[in-house]
Amino acid sequence: MTNAPAKTTPKDVFLHLFNIVTFYLSVIGFITLYIQYIIALFPDPLNYYFSGIADSVRVSTSILFISVPAFLLSSWLLAKDLKAIPEKRDLKLRKWLIYFTLFISAITIIIDLIIFVYNFLNGELTLQFFLKVLVVLLVAGSVFGYYIWELRRSQAISRIPKILTIAVSAVVVCSIILGFFIVGTPADQRERRFDEQRVSSLQMLQSQIVDYWVRKSALPESTKDLENNISGFIVPTDPGSKADYEYRVLSPLSFELCAVFSRASKESGLAGRGMKVPSPYFNSFQQNWDHDAGRFCWTRTIDPDLYKVNKAGTPLPIPVSEPVRY
Repeated sequence: MTNAPAKTTPKDVFLHLFNIVTFYLSVIGFITLYIQYIIALFPDPLNYYFSGIADSVRVSTSILFISVPAFLLSSWLLAKDLKAIPEKRDLKLRKWLIYFTLFISAITIIIDLIIFVYNFLNGELTLQFFLKVLVVLLVAGSVFGYYIWELRRSQAISRIPKILTIAVSAVVVCSIILGFFIVGTPADQRERRFDEQRVSSLQMLQSQIVDYWVRKSALPESTKDLENNISGFIVPTDPGSKADYEYRVLSPLSFELCAVFSRASKESGLAGRGMKVPSPYFNSFQQNWDHDAGRFCWTRTIDPDLYKVNKAGTPLPIPVSEPVRY
């Protein structure tokens, strides 16, 4: 006499769907995290922005920090349920989700290999790209191999899931800790964001100073002269100390802007050492904004041939289009 097949309960639906969704999130977070580590450790001078890497690492770390414990907890509950009722191994919902995961991992492997071959034939194969392909291939292959084993095993009791749980937990913890050595601690990230804000504020001040000179043919005596209740411009202050940025007139065409920075602009963790990080293009007044740690100043000189002064000393008129006549 054979045992009657187990019925799917709402609890089974919840646990299986919750388990598979957290598993997908964990895999995506893990792959994304290591891809960003590879980009940071083997940077491409033509495409390197540390702020983008740091943001991706924070997102991936957050996903792993929450989804992996949730996945392990739901896996433990499922294993406990299967141990009590072994017939639930044959639930259609469980098999559908396993086969769907096998399908996704197989397609990922195929696409990963296609991308590898395409780039190899295109002559653009670099160490960074090879390592990215390898990470995706290893993760997708491991997922495919594990679920094939899960389908084929006949015994509900096995030490392999427990061993894998310990191994996965150790890898995830080490991966998160590794990020502190590559992109820095949360305190380091906050200091970098403060420095980025300082540079952005100085760029804004420089733009306003040049515009002031173009309109009035003279440099402002202080940054307070730049405030305008019509345009709404308010002079920014240091985001950390709340102090005013230093501004000094050196000559009728030269001025100096200073700020105190937490770290040098070229320091971007392990990845940025010995490599100049390209700055994005902000506006027509963009110049070199590299700086050292501590107090740092930039001297700017206005070129009268480049920035034409309105001889009347008044703002340039705004062109108004003539009305259309029919």
